[in-house]
Amino acid sequence: MSMDKSVLICDQVAPILNEILQKNGLKITYEPEITPDQIKEKISNFDIVVVRSRTKITKEMIDNATQCKIIARVGVGLDNIDVDAAKTKGIRVINAVEGAMNAVAELVLGLMLSMAREIPRADREIRNGKWLKKELMGSELSGKYLGIVGLGNIGKRLAKLARGLNMNIIGFDVMPIADDFARDVGLIKADIDTLLSSADYISFHVPLTETTHHLVNAKRLSTMKKTAYIINTSRGEIIDEDALYDALKEGKIAGAALDVFEKEPAVGNKLTTLANVVCTPHIGAQTKEAQTLAANVIGEKIIMILRGVI
Repeated sequence: MSMDKSVLICDQVAPILNEILQKNGLKITYEPEITPDQIKEKISNFDIVVVRSRTKITKEMIDNATQCKIIARVGVGLDNIDVDAAKTKGIRVINAVEGAMNAVAELVLGLMLSMAREIPRADREIRNGKWLKKELMGSELSGKYLGIVGLGNIGKRLAKLARGLNMNIIGFDVMPIADDFARDVGLIKADIDTLLSSADYISFHVPLTETTHHLVNAKRLSTMKKTAYIINTSRGEIIDEDALYDALKEGKIAGAALDVFEKEPAVGNKLTTLANVVCTPHIGAQTKEAQTLAANVIGEKIIMILRGVI
């Protein structure tokens, strides 16, 4: 394939992506604030479309993408791209799982520590003039059981980091978990219901599909320990937020840390009113290092596809 191709970049990305593509002779149109209507109007002029999480590539857009060969997501999840529509038109859809792996895993550790030691409450109350030293009796992560639902790149990275904190790892995945990896981190393989009822902390790292939508519902929440904590950095829709709200408010589980929500931005979400919930605004991959790595990975993948290497 000729490298004389045009690229539409629809979201803000690290500069390394532009550098890689321009160095290889591709023509870049950088419009990080482009609207859906503008994409529908312009997409027919481009061979490659690049997005992060802000932009949704719909079937209608793809129908207009008459010369498009690649849609690239500088990130992990592909639920903002109509992958089936792209496949029907012979368009390659690629992402950069490698970029977010460490950033998301580190955020999960931070969220677990925040809940275990009530760091947000401690910070909030000291600013309000209260010294809650006696009340803030936390717990340690060491020795606790961490259940990881989804052992892809991020889940595996989290297992390794948590093992370094002397946590015990329970793992579930719809795909077989390699025995050598399980041995390396001392992972106990379990079905999802056993994991949910056994773990002290449960972290989710699965894509949003018909099967994973509301994977965590009222019934499954009822089987968890009252002392258990949920961490979700994957997609908000995998948890039934109404059921989670009830479980948290009624003390059926101890707490939750949420980086993702069913509807974002989550301003006004009732979960944010609960004291036993720690919230962050979908920042799992929001580190300088992760964004640079993801942009680099996507740039290299685009060039390799155009050269027929992958």
